[in-house]
Amino acid sequence: MKKAESSSERKQQKSVKPSVAKNPATQTKRHAHIDIELFDRWVDDLDSATQETFLAFASDNNSIVEIYIYARFLRYEGSITSCDTWVKTNFPKPDFRKKLVFQVEEMEEDVRKLREEVELGTVKRDVGVARNAQMQKEIRGSIAQIEEFTTAKDRKGLLMAGADRACRELMFIFKDDPIEIPLEEATMAVWARMQLEE
Repeated sequence: MKKAESSSERKQQKSVKPSVAKNPATQTKRHAHIDIELFDRWVDDLDSATQETFLAFASDNNSIVEIYIYARFLRYEGSITSCDTWVKTNFPKPDFRKKLVFQVEEMEEDVRKLREEVELGTVKRDVGVARNAQMQKEIRGSIAQIEEFTTAKDRKGLLMAGADRACRELMFIFKDDPIEIPLEEATMAVWARMQLEE
């Protein structure tokens, strides 16, 4: 009886695997490293002229989406995550929208403090009301600027995505056709012109 119990206990002990705590930061870093390697390999495989153009575009452009769409245009088939990680590592971009949002939050805090000062009598009511009106106007202007910035960025991204899809479909339709090479050159010219437009 004791033997039967000890053998069943041994089976249970073998089936229970020790739980190894996974560090999310280590997992993220490992994935990020793989993503960068994948995109680096794709960039290395480009011919020198295309590679130079793409690197210049990635360096100058602040939109990850547009960089990804351009990569897709150049027949990149990986995920946007790899592209995003690669760009953030090699060409860190300023986040203007984040800065604007932060400025709005700071201005709102200033308005709150001004109201407190008016209530406490530190600032005269008429002066406080005038300053408050001016600050509210600045806040509305900054919010409008954020919306305009976001809308313009989204609109251009959507246009580029549509152009990429149209060009890909055309290239697929005319694959192995004598018109394929001139068509590819034409699509590159269209792409370049769209990039220059605001």
